[in-house]
Amino acid sequence: MKRSTPYLILVALVMCAAPLLISAAKVGQAAPDFAATASNGRTFRLSDYRGKYVVLEWHNNGCPYVGKHYNSGNMQRLQKQWTDRGIVWFTILSSAPGKQGYVTAGEENDYLAKMRAAPTAALLDPSGEIGHLYDEKTSPQMVVISPQGVVIYDGAIDDKPTTDLNDVAGATNYVNLALEQAMAGKQVQTPTTRPYGCSVKYSGSAH
Repeated sequence: MKRSTPYLILVALVMCAAPLLISAAKVGQAAPDFAATASNGRTFRLSDYRGKYVVLEWHNNGCPYVGKHYNSGNMQRLQKQWTDRGIVWFTILSSAPGKQGYVTAGEENDYLAKMRAAPTAALLDPSGEIGHLYDEKTSPQMVVISPQGVVIYDGAIDDKPTTDLNDVAGATNYVNLALEQAMAGKQVQTPTTRPYGCSVKYSGSAH
């Protein structure tokens, strides 16, 4: 049967919109599963870590807001503090090739060594698939996932949206609070906050 032009246009529009209908991760809902290759060459799948708390940290080494937390040593301290307690910590790099923050595996490994960073792994996401899956807008932006695979925190790393290294010491760290409260069997009191930083440099973004 021959289809009319309006019908074909409608079908095309629905098909184009389909990816947009997939819900991004939200606090209180199941964390979408993903698999990614890390800078060390290993493949990591989120679902393999069911039963553990997982932290996702969006990273862009060209962003001054990210620089604040790495140059002060704050992010590295958090990574070591929590991985020492059995938390899985994934640093995620969603910058597209040619965009600020995009690095090769070798460049990321050099950066991790230089900064003495200690995540479980740095996951390369140049397609932005994981970033879009979690609807991440900025670097740094943080997500905490419970052992049951539920998102229990999404937002800023702390309450000081500046690039000033001196602001780290007096900041309320939302990631610390979420993990401490959840691990004590308590409800996370601040499950969402407004993230701050540089926009994630997805493919097709302006910068």
